[in-house]
Amino acid sequence: MNNIKELQPKTLWTNFANLNTVPRPSKKEAKAVQFIKDFGEKLNLQTFVDDIGNVIIKKPAFKGMEKRTPIVLQAHMDMVPQKNADVEHDFEKDGIEMYIAGDWVKAKGTTLGADNGIGVAAAMAILESTDIPHPPIEALFTVDEETGMTGAKGLKSGLLNGNKLLNLDSEEDDELTIGCAGGIDIIANGTYQQQAIKQDDFKSYKISIKGLTGGHSGIQIHLGRGNANKLMNRILFTASKEHDIRIASIDGGSLRNAIPRESLAEIVIPKGSGDNFEKYIDDLTLIISKEYKTTDPELNIILEEIDIPKNVVKNEFQEKFLYAIYACPNGVYRMSPDMENLTQTSNNLARIILNDGNYTIQNLTRGAVETEKIDFAQSIVSTFALAGIDMKLSSGYPGWIPKPEAPIVKFMSDIYFKMFDEKAKIAAGHGGLECGIIGKNYPDMEMISFGPNITGPHSPDEKVQISSVQKFWSYLLEVLKRIK
Repeated sequence: MNNIKELQPKTLWTNFANLNTVPRPSKKEAKAVQFIKDFGEKLNLQTFVDDIGNVIIKKPAFKGMEKRTPIVLQAHMDMVPQKNADVEHDFEKDGIEMYIAGDWVKAKGTTLGADNGIGVAAAMAILESTDIPHPPIEALFTVDEETGMTGAKGLKSGLLNGNKLLNLDSEEDDELTIGCAGGIDIIANGTYQQQAIKQDDFKSYKISIKGLTGGHSGIQIHLGRGNANKLMNRILFTASKEHDIRIASIDGGSLRNAIPRESLAEIVIPKGSGDNFEKYIDDLTLIISKEYKTTDPELNIILEEIDIPKNVVKNEFQEKFLYAIYACPNGVYRMSPDMENLTQTSNNLARIILNDGNYTIQNLTRGAVETEKIDFAQSIVSTFALAGIDMKLSSGYPGWIPKPEAPIVKFMSDIYFKMFDEKAKIAAGHGGLECGIIGKNYPDMEMISFGPNITGPHSPDEKVQISSVQKFWSYLLEVLKRIK
């Protein structure tokens, strides 16, 4: 941790290291809220927590810049809690263990929290500075960006006076983001009938899928990475046709906004079929591994014999369930016809739990065009309805409509070109940002998003580039100095 604090810019990295000692998974950010509140109050700055848990800290302008309009610096406090299966870590109690690897900062087997901890740390560094020129600052630290954007949704009008918002939550340092997709959750919770089995008639196995690359279900959905829920269903579906397997339980994926990396299933087969079944799984593993050797080179499918469970899913429901999951679309639905290489609409089959008579299925559908997003979501609802599974739409949030003609876009682009002698990419992203939601209560506020290079967000492979953080920091300081 001390090595991290010695990196440049020292004030930013120190704040990031301190923040990463504070547990802050989405929806459980109380300790982070208190941490940021204490930080503002120790600086004797106007600090308050709104009704939803967002922290707002206001700082007067640097001497000579008092007449400039306040600028909103915005970042979210929560982080995605993902870890490798062999790592012991409690995201509600433990801080993040970090280390330096060349030009990168990484975490030991967990998500790093650079998304969006670097943005939070940058805003903190501005707030505590005494020698950085800036207009009046309104720092907005939101809660629950990753699992519902409830912080942005609950932000009331009238709390902020700034007419320009700098969102510090982008992940490529040569891009200025001016738009993003909206999202909607599609969830089913239900019950099913179980069937007792005669223990002496069956043999039981656990099937494990591990080592998939995973990643951000918006930013990286177009890369064709394996989805553990879809791959497990493929194995179970084909095995049910070939070997009369019966399912006892399934537990796949973890978070709605992360491409599922792991899945576990417990099954039983008729006694005497074990050797044939094991060879079948070995052969299917080779086939799937070849298909995903480029995107998921660490994919591992493991078969282990286990104690025989007391109950399995009744065959009628098992068949409908497997057909429904097989038919559920996953990945890119449509690319944008207007912006090159931009995913317009997608779905992530994020979570499947089937155990002890209860099941949960969770999808996150994203779309830049609201009507198309809803239409696609309804098609997923209809797919499951055919199997008698009742899907509900919930927790929708709007996209952020790009405004390339906005003055802030030209202003930020001109500064970028003067500093780095190249044009910044003006982009819209498929990941969710809070700008579109904040804009509903602050419709006249100009917004733009930028940040350093962060790769592997929402996965234990997450890392942030040290030299890119330095570039991001120097750019932010120049923007604050020049903005009128």
